[in-house]
Amino acid sequence: MSIYKEIYDFAAKAGALEGYVYPKEKIDLNYLPQWIDNLVNQYHHLPPAVREEFQGLCDGTIGRTLQALLPILGEDHEIIKKLKSLVSGKLPLSFNDFTFANKYIVIRARST
Repeated sequence: MSIYKEIYDFAAKAGALEGYVYPKEKIDLNYLPQWIDNLVNQYHHLPPAVREEFQGLCDGTIGRTLQALLPILGEDHEIIKKLKSLVSGKLPLSFNDFTFANKYIVIRARST
């Protein structure tokens, strides 16, 4: 698979996960362990230079996912720990903080 397809595949799965765990009445947690493992493996399979290019956006998407799951699973849950391994920056303030990515894009655009 080309690097572009790998990036798209990772981003699509990360975004789908964010949408799946977005607070609602009930989440089927049985899907999460394999989903998270696959996502973590995909992330670490990408070259570091490639991850660096989208890390701020990943921090936003995975950060909102974490914020949605923390009240359900707790800080010490294995899923939370694995997701945190995909984040290198500051987390969004909540699962609803969609301004987080916009701030990153503006800062990144100004620095190039």
